[in-house]
Amino acid sequence: MLPAILLIAGLSGGIGLLLLAAAARLPTDRDGLAQRIDELLPQTQCAQCGYPGCRPYADAIAAGEAPINRCAPGGELLIRALAELLGRQPLPLDPACGEYHGERVAVIDEARCIGCRRCIEACPVDAIIGAHRHLHTVLQSLCTGCELCLPPCPVDCIDMQARPADG
Repeated sequence: MLPAILLIAGLSGGIGLLLLAAAARLPTDRDGLAQRIDELLPQTQCAQCGYPGCRPYADAIAAGEAPINRCAPGGELLIRALAELLGRQPLPLDPACGEYHGERVAVIDEARCIGCRRCIEACPVDAIIGAHRHLHTVLQSLCTGCELCLPPCPVDCIDMQARPADG
């Protein structure tokens, strides 16, 4: 009986060591992977990828439900970083998701702004401030360049410009 107990104990210990070694070599859990993917994404929350924000897109990539080439604001550099992290081949940016324009910010033309607040309501990061029927402005340090403020503007007074070097 003692030899059987020793055999089972030895097998259990060996299997336990194999599982520990495998866990150390395999990728971490999906939440940890999604977190690392999310940290690479530009956090524009623009939804151009087809997901409502960067974290849902990261979750979908980690789950194998989304390709790595749908983030237009991140461009080719992001796609390469995601490919390296995930051990995949880089893909060209999906043109259905937009074009890469570099880091940009919204700028409101003060002479044309009518203070309708539609841009404020559309901004996912609260980078636009102003009161109803008064001039609005963009806090460039908070603006992610997502372009979500452009479509609702009835007077087309918002332009996208390259992010200033100090902003």
